[in-house]
Amino acid sequence: MYQALYRKYRSQTFSEMVGQTVISTTLKQAVASGKISHAYLFSGPRGTGKTSAAKIFAKAMNCPHQVDGEPCNQCDICRDITKGSLEDVMEIDAASNNGVDEIREIRDKSTYAPSRATYKVYIIDEVHMLSTGAFNALLKTLEEPTENVVFILATTELHKIPATILSRVQRFEFKTIKSTAIESHLAAILDQETVSYEPEALSLIARRAEGGMRDALSILDQALSLTTDKEVTLAVAEEITGSISLTALDDYVNDLLHHDTLSALNRLSLIFDSGKSMSRFATDLLTYLRDVLVVQSGGDASQRSAAFQDNLAFKQETVFKMIDLITASLQSIKQGTQPKVYAEMMTIQLAEMPLESEQTNPSAAEIEELQKELNQLKKEIAALRSGQPVSDKQPPEVKAKTAFKYKVDKEKILKIMQETVADSEQSRAYLDALKEAWNEILDSIKAQDRALLLGAEPVLANSETAILAFKAAFNAEQAMKRSDLNAVFGNIMSQAAGFSPNILAVPRSDFDQIRAEFAETFKSQKQEEAVQEDGKDDLIPEAFAFLSDKIETVAD
Repeated sequence: MYQALYRKYRSQTFSEMVGQTVISTTLKQAVASGKISHAYLFSGPRGTGKTSAAKIFAKAMNCPHQVDGEPCNQCDICRDITKGSLEDVMEIDAASNNGVDEIREIRDKSTYAPSRATYKVYIIDEVHMLSTGAFNALLKTLEEPTENVVFILATTELHKIPATILSRVQRFEFKTIKSTAIESHLAAILDQETVSYEPEALSLIARRAEGGMRDALSILDQALSLTTDKEVTLAVAEEITGSISLTALDDYVNDLLHHDTLSALNRLSLIFDSGKSMSRFATDLLTYLRDVLVVQSGGDASQRSAAFQDNLAFKQETVFKMIDLITASLQSIKQGTQPKVYAEMMTIQLAEMPLESEQTNPSAAEIEELQKELNQLKKEIAALRSGQPVSDKQPPEVKAKTAFKYKVDKEKILKIMQETVADSEQSRAYLDALKEAWNEILDSIKAQDRALLLGAEPVLANSETAILAFKAAFNAEQAMKRSDLNAVFGNIMSQAAGFSPNILAVPRSDFDQIRAEFAETFKSQKQEEAVQEDGKDDLIPEAFAFLSDKIETVAD
């Protein structure tokens, strides 16, 4: 029967333990000096060697041939403890034996002397699962320990252990194992198994294990099951862990660098269609940007592809902003019902983020122009000092860079606003119908179009036109360029609301400005009309006020 790697290569001596040097040295010295306490508590994350250390400790304190605190693993006692058949060393799972009766039975049996071993050892795993009554029963045993009886408690949740227990045990806190140590251990195991491997694959497995050796060995076991040619490749490791390939991340980040929103969205769709998790994508993207920061700071990273080198053009300030944005989006991606939609929104925000890496230094032509202006100024200053007249020739103007500006159909927007004032009920009916059909529209269009419209809001409508206000001017322009989006939009509105409007996209800032101008104009017109009405009333004597609606005022 096949034996899992984490069982086959379980540590059998203190020297074989990985990543817990301080703990293994302390326990080994305790055995060598004969200073063995009656109770120990091993705490730490899963898969870091707590139970393995407990069994090694039990072997070492009972091995008749131990050397410097290390068990020989050759005698009958060591072999029986390894197999779990020695009655003096009992391993108990507190998750399924958490009652008072079970602990009382242990307490009663602990009073008997060991039969073969020097010490009777009770290893209680997941001890935090014990009930309150069971903890109280265990406390009595720890208060009055029997000679040559040792309790080793193991837990992954130290905060659930009562303070009365903590004060009566020696505590050892196991740390998460470093990725480099996990990689080295995996490489040694594959060498013994005569299996070839790519270092990048082991690096990925070590990162996914998150400091747990058992998790790393389980992932490696799955990778060996998937491969047919006895080679652990990066592609196999990515498939097993659900990770996003480094090439895909290289290309995606490169699209962000060049503001290519559509290409980045297409790459995101390919990643999603291949079955990858969007939360895993966001997490891997954070790791990728972390590598960018590390390399920019002079460190080393797991990858050095040509595309990765190009992506180092990001300034650190920009990378920090991107990390903040991804971190803020990660919770929605993990917990939301539409993770892909949230990932698309994040992609658009990242692609449209103003990058510090863009050209901020003047070009060669601009430098030459500035140099000419400087020389001209020097000549004029010299002329002023010598009393000569200064030339009237003005220095050439430096053309300022114009920011992106999307042209808005202002006349059409003003016309719809006037219709809204003239018949507010009808305009409100059109707008309400549009808002009711909005979710249906988003569900019916393509992912790229949906990503654009997620940043838009219906603000005005009539029978022919639906005005959508966009946060970004670039998105407004892109929406107007897509005739297929306009057609689908009209068809859905025709079926859902009985009218088929065309899209009129406008940046939110422009719409607010146009609306403010219209409101000011409308207010001025109302004030003029009010003044005219007042003037008309002044011309009619008070006694004939009842005839005011019959009298027409004609200018002289």
